[in-house]
Amino acid sequence: MRSVRLRIVAVSLVLAATGVAGGSCGGAGEADRPVTVGTTDAVTSLDPAGAYDAGSWALFSNVFQSLLTFAPGRAEPEPDAAGDCDFTGSDLRTYRCRLREELTFPSGRYMTAEDVKFSFDRVKRINSRTGPASLFDTLESVAAHGSTVTFHLSDSDATFPFKVATGAGSIVDRTAYPADALREDGAVDGTGPYTLTAYTANEKGDSRPPNPAYRGAVDGTGQPVTLRYYADSEALEKAWRTGTVDVATRRLPPDLLAGLSPSDPGLRVFESDSFETRNLHLNVRAGSPLHDPGVRQAVSRLIDRDRLAATVHQGTVDPLYSLIPAGLTGHTTSFFDNYPARDARTARAQLVRAGVTLPVPLTYGYRAGPGAGAEEAAEIRRQLEEGGLFEVTVQGYEWTDFQRQWASGRLDLYAVGWIADYPDPDTFAAPLVGSGSPCAPGTPAGTSTGSSWPAAGTPTAAAPPTTCAPCRRPSPATCRSSRCGSARSTSSPTRPSAADRTSPTGPGCSASGGSPGSDAPSAARRRTDVNPRHPATAGDRPK
Repeated sequence: MRSVRLRIVAVSLVLAATGVAGGSCGGAGEADRPVTVGTTDAVTSLDPAGAYDAGSWALFSNVFQSLLTFAPGRAEPEPDAAGDCDFTGSDLRTYRCRLREELTFPSGRYMTAEDVKFSFDRVKRINSRTGPASLFDTLESVAAHGSTVTFHLSDSDATFPFKVATGAGSIVDRTAYPADALREDGAVDGTGPYTLTAYTANEKGDSRPPNPAYRGAVDGTGQPVTLRYYADSEALEKAWRTGTVDVATRRLPPDLLAGLSPSDPGLRVFESDSFETRNLHLNVRAGSPLHDPGVRQAVSRLIDRDRLAATVHQGTVDPLYSLIPAGLTGHTTSFFDNYPARDARTARAQLVRAGVTLPVPLTYGYRAGPGAGAEEAAEIRRQLEEGGLFEVTVQGYEWTDFQRQWASGRLDLYAVGWIADYPDPDTFAAPLVGSGSPCAPGTPAGTSTGSSWPAAGTPTAAAPPTTCAPCRRPSPATCRSSRCGSARSTSSPTRPSAADRTSPTGPGCSASGGSPGSDAPSAARRRTDVNPRHPATAGDRPK
């Protein structure tokens, strides 16, 4: 496991995912008709070694295979490209997998254990600023012999199988991908249930037909899928309302989500908890005003999670007062215990004791476009500036530029979302507050889910929606659902898919971590699913 080192401070809130569908799913004669999925998530890279974010992993989960995957509703990974996997010995430092037979790349070449070794080795060797290498910090070496792959770990790591089951474990054709650099030709050669036949960066992706050579955990691959990427929530909402997309996933506006009604005769609404968090990260490097613990604690005392949840997110999120969400071992209310209510008077006293000049200047960044990032930024700015304690400069950025901004340490505060990589408390700790965290300023910046420290923070975002427009056919394999519009909870232990592995601000890097005295507010998010009254007659299960 990685060592913990405080570098930034953040706050979490658990987000809810919402799905909407109307009418009956299915329909005769539509089995070969593509299902159109709309999303505001961005794809950072088509190369698994270069992406650690929700938008990219949603694509990877359909066009690549990992040795393991997650079945819906189950907390333990199961074999996908592997026939079986297990630790050898009780020290949890050697993990061995045997490949399924006759897994075939698009070139017609059979997958071998050497391809698996190559895939893991290149993730670590390339160590892309936007890649998932940090997930494999305990991976020391990989050996291939026949159809068997053996992973040697530097430390005991019971979560290693979970990491293998993520997009970071996607297996590529060693004859088609460079060993020391990212593939840049825009092509994808995987063995997943779908093939990517055409792709225009962050505009459109076509996956047709389903991969006839696929062999793995998914039974049947459903219909062809077209992915459409939208710049903001308003554009996605328009596409959903006009029927341009059949499924809308991350992120619809909070007012639309809040307006969903269980009494609507054309909808079925289900609400449950999710393990998606939205976090405010604090840059504690030398040179930032937040390097001073007293300033961070003052920020913590000024953030009002309840107001953010009620106004900006219109009740689609709940405050979270712990690094680890409710429902997982390790959840506490430590943030609430230290900062039970907004307290401007104590915040001022802490700033005076810190000897800083008021107002303290801060820069705040967020991903522009999807969700309520701009409204959230405005409210946080208002809360911090009220009383003249801080002066906050707010700026929204395109997703890739946003990652560069926080990685370079140019932002004092930045809001990002985090969706668990796997169903274990460790994914809210080690990847977020451990050394080498992808979301920490000054470290390789992953574009993905997770990272941050405990100190001051605030809940920020609204739940990600998975929505079927007036539903005419089963939901796509990218949704991995047997119902049109069925948005399974982000807390479900399934491998990220286009419909559910996304984060409010994009592939979410975020987390909150911290120590007593520098904890920050967080928020937990409810999830609402709206499904058609009739199950789809076709479709794929979540992977």
